[in-house]
Amino acid sequence: MALDLSTLPDVSNLSVGILGGTGDQGRGLAYRFARAGLQVRIGSRSADRGKSAAEELAALPRVADGLLTGGDNVYACGADVAIVAIPWDGHGELVASLRPYLAGKVVVDCVNPLGFDKQGPYPLTVAEGSAAQQAAALLPESTVCAAFHHVSAVLLVDPQVGRIDLDVLVLGEDREAVALVQALAGRIDGMRGVYAGRLRNAGQVEALTANLIAINRRYKSHAGIRLTDV
Repeated sequence: MALDLSTLPDVSNLSVGILGGTGDQGRGLAYRFARAGLQVRIGSRSADRGKSAAEELAALPRVADGLLTGGDNVYACGADVAIVAIPWDGHGELVASLRPYLAGKVVVDCVNPLGFDKQGPYPLTVAEGSAAQQAAALLPESTVCAAFHHVSAVLLVDPQVGRIDLDVLVLGEDREAVALVQALAGRIDGMRGVYAGRLRNAGQVEALTANLIAINRRYKSHAGIRLTDV
């Protein structure tokens, strides 16, 4: 069955909170969603840093007034959908601390547990199987999906880049939540959200980021993924 984007839900009125929104990936996603007309809350451990990041991104081209606001991570949890974009080192601690604020929400984990040495990037072993599965274990009252692992932060935050042509692999147990995240991906020009399996398959998706980093380093590129025959 071909991917039918017309069946995805309307997410034009949803707000998005970025946990760790002052990092490269978080800033890039915040900018793209605001550029697509969505309300975005940028969160950080420091409320001042969250506010500062929101002000900087709001000044970039094609962002309407009032779409980007910032505060601490609890503030970002007040959005309809929360995206976890924090460094792996602090993933478990922060996610666990936000459990009461994320209850009942769709939470999208885009964290890649990677290590780096002289030979380059490599995937780390996660006891739960993946960062997304760790988040699901720590957030039993939330609906956790995995997505946005393979999107270049450099392209996301570059105002001169109009389209980002790639497919976002979306994983999750709840089909309605997966469809919602697919639709969010589709708000960014050039992107498609594609269902890629249950959360038990998130580990290899996160690990594939190490291969993409190696590709980008070798070819001086910002490679993403585009699926054929879908």
